[in-house]
Amino acid sequence: MKILVVDDESNYRTLIQEALTPQGYRVKVAGSVKEAIGQLEEETFDFTLCDLRMPQEDGMDFLKRVREKGYQTTVIITTAYGNNDLALDAMRNGAYDYLSKPFRPEELVLVLKKAEERERLKRDLPWAKPDPKAKSGFQNIVSKNPEMQKVFDVIKKVADYKSTVLLHGESGTGKELVARAIHYSGERAGRPFVAVNCGAIPETLLESELFGYVKGAFTGAGKSKNGLFEEAHGGTLFLDEVGEIPLYLQVKLLRALQEGEIRRVGDTQPVHVDVRVIAATARVLLEDVSKGRFRQDLFYRLNVIPLTLPPLRERKEDIPMLVNHFLEKYAHLANDKQKQVSSQAMEFLQKYHWPGNVRELENSIERALVLSEQKIVGPQHLPPAIRDYNPDKDITEIRETVSLKIATEILEKDLIAKALKMTRGNKSRASKLLEISVRTLMYKMRQHGIQS
Repeated sequence: MKILVVDDESNYRTLIQEALTPQGYRVKVAGSVKEAIGQLEEETFDFTLCDLRMPQEDGMDFLKRVREKGYQTTVIITTAYGNNDLALDAMRNGAYDYLSKPFRPEELVLVLKKAEERERLKRDLPWAKPDPKAKSGFQNIVSKNPEMQKVFDVIKKVADYKSTVLLHGESGTGKELVARAIHYSGERAGRPFVAVNCGAIPETLLESELFGYVKGAFTGAGKSKNGLFEEAHGGTLFLDEVGEIPLYLQVKLLRALQEGEIRRVGDTQPVHVDVRVIAATARVLLEDVSKGRFRQDLFYRLNVIPLTLPPLRERKEDIPMLVNHFLEKYAHLANDKQKQVSSQAMEFLQKYHWPGNVRELENSIERALVLSEQKIVGPQHLPPAIRDYNPDKDITEIRETVSLKIATEILEKDLIAKALKMTRGNKSRASKLLEISVRTLMYKMRQHGIQS
């Protein structure tokens, strides 16, 4: 557990550090709110102990800054003034608990253990089970790219509103992370975040999955079941790959958004739901609208706040930061020994075109940590596709070869990659552009080592 101690008195900073370090906590200190915010910008802390009374900016100012910035750290206020009203006011403004100075080290450890238990119970809630680490504001979104900074600015502005958000971006760009950041940075943070991939559920099951069903609605419906809209009541429903929802279901989705009501399969009575919907797609939905594959009224209802996430190849300045983030995330694979990526390996990572975006980079770093027995991760630990990548190789090989077979293979690979890029990774639409079947496309992708 990482602890940040914010106190203008150096003796208290030292006292807390000496009390917690032997207990296994990693402790850092700050002498002011400004210094503390600077540290929170650089890294994530599980808990922050902040003094209530400090010159210039105090504990209340710190709580306000944490809330505005969306930092997910549990704040415990410390105060030497014995003013319970002030301490309770701090708790109303987001503090978890407070300690009156002077306090004994064992009191501090007890409060931290209670806070740890609370966080563990929160992570065990049904809607948090898929990935507890992802249940956060901005911690898992690492970027200094100007376009991503604009995304962060919009997240802060829209977090507290119920307006629908439509996230555009290629597969692997982090659309679900952004959806979670919006949810957990706003006033719905304490309520469910429910995610569903609409493209992964068969059309015949999608309606009952989203809206639920009543007993006897169809063969096998032995009892009533709530849908995901009801599970997300009071919170957020994330509809990934929303463009894959069939037309007949788009009508029901539109009504749910407009009226705040859903109707279970087989039911005659509507059910009121209070749900904020965030949708995501790798498709060009306006193109689908023009071809009659997606309802225009639903598109505009979803597209209230549009956000486009740039692919990793357009934000390569983020790669070193992302690499360090994933090294820390998967440190347990290296027996918690701090590993580093060599400068040569980093060159390969920054040169590569990343068709699988951030997800592909994360998988590559995880693989490298498993394969590397040394402290340094080198090029030999990276996937072959990254080591062998050369953006000029294909054109040179076509010009130099006299083999029709080799030239055809190179051109075929290039055209498949371009089609997938144009369709944002949508294999069905890419296969139509290439005038081949989806099955043939999948086969050729495996043949050429192209990752979706």
